Amino acid sequence: MNQPDVRPREVYVVQLLVSPVHRYEGRPKAGPAPDPVGGLVQQVEVRRQLGIVNDRYFAQRAHRDASVTIMAEECLPRHIASAVDLRQTRRNILVQGIDIDSYIGWNIELDSGDGPVLFSVNRAARPCAWMDSVIGPGAQRALRGGGGVRCTPLSDGVIHVGPARFRAVERRSGP
Repeated sequence: MNQPDVRPREVYVVQLLVSPVHRYEGRPKAGPAPDPVGGLVQQVEVRRQLGIVNDRYFAQRAHRDASVTIMAEECLPRHIASAVDLRQTRRNILVQGIDIDSYIGWNIELDSGDGPVLFSVNRAARPCAWMDSVIGPGAQRALRGGGGVRCTPLSDGVIHVGPARFRAVERRSGP
């Protein structure tokens, strides 16, 4: 794992995904379930300890420490499928300009203009076999170590697509 850069910096929120349904259930051979709303939005409402309002993981007890997923655009396997985005990876927030995978064990802030939203970055969001089916052969392997992170929101707020400020707040001790 890379040592994270703790200096505040400007980043870009490229995409946001909110989906009320699980699209990747069962075996990839059967294909994904339809997403009735398409998923991509211009802003998300984040609630402390609960996640993103209207998302499939919002207020789900089993996902409290993983209710929001953040991924770096630089890690998308565009060499496999040039148009890949959050609709395939099913992460919530796609950022450009930060190696988000290196912040596991940190509390971070993301501020897109309405005030900072604080997240606890808990663990890697591991890519599953569905990636080879919906993106292309080799996508699951290409995303290993760069599939994003699973987070708990520690504050309420709103995140918009567009320029944002990123700050590593503190390194947590323990797991």
